[in-house]
Amino acid sequence: MQQRTVKRAAYGPWLVGLGAGLWGTESAWRIPLNELFDARVIVFWEHVFILITFLPILIPRLQEVPKIRARTWGFLLFSGFAGSAVGTIFFTLSLKYGNPTMVNVILNIQPVISTIGAFLLFGDRLARQFFFYAAVAIVAGVFVSVTNPSMIGVSFEQAGLNLGTGCALICALFWGLSTVAGRGVMMGMSLRLASSMRIVVGLACMTLILLAYGKLDGAALWPAAARAHTGKAIVLLFCLASISGGIPLLIYFQGLRLTRASTAGYFEMMQTLAAVCITWGVFHASLYPHQVIAAIVLIAAVAMVHHVQQQIENKHLSSVK
Repeated sequence: MQQRTVKRAAYGPWLVGLGAGLWGTESAWRIPLNELFDARVIVFWEHVFILITFLPILIPRLQEVPKIRARTWGFLLFSGFAGSAVGTIFFTLSLKYGNPTMVNVILNIQPVISTIGAFLLFGDRLARQFFFYAAVAIVAGVFVSVTNPSMIGVSFEQAGLNLGTGCALICALFWGLSTVAGRGVMMGMSLRLASSMRIVVGLACMTLILLAYGKLDGAALWPAAARAHTGKAIVLLFCLASISGGIPLLIYFQGLRLTRASTAGYFEMMQTLAAVCITWGVFHASLYPHQVIAAIVLIAAVAMVHHVQQQIENKHLSSVK
């Protein structure tokens, strides 16, 4: 039994890395989809496809829904709205209007946002080194975002900040806060129910958003560009929802069950590696030398944020025991 446990623990981090790496492939489908659909419509169809694949997981657990407390519902609604719906819309827009490689690197600032959110909402402790590494990550994020850093003092426009950068930062904010809300959800329901219900809430939010923008009709949901390339559109949406959506979600959480959180954080960096390989290698979205250096510093700083926070959490758990 002990040998079996060790073996399971050994491949757990690699499942985390595989799931995160598959998440990083979404730019391969989302960028060409931007040529066929409005960003909000892409996110709507993404939720429809993922929900279909999640029905076998959701239906057996519907009996648990009446037991969900109001506080958990609040976290779930916010997580579905901020993470699945709004955050994903801004991510899609950032890929459309910005440098995709830069966008995927900037999103690594999410752990800084989620750590601060957990401190404010759940009273999590912050390590003394957190503020130093968080500041380094933010400064590095600024240098990744601009193409001409010497012009920052003159104007953001001349420094190279664009709409894509702004959308990426808003996405990082919403996804970071969604992570905090997701933790609140996990305190009140099972993992599989939480994952499925987040998709349901996200789809409901996307339906309301499309309704508000007058895009909940056939012409908007399947525009002329998609009708001209129906096969391509269906394949891209299916790949987005499966290869970069439902499948990595299941793999990731299975790996997370077998992996220490302190280890999982580093294997999650596979998402950035996969994303950069695709955006740079396939779509030729290269970075300037100063952006490459800043990207390395940003990823290292975020890794250290995770490390020092995990250390203080381990000390707290040891004192409780």
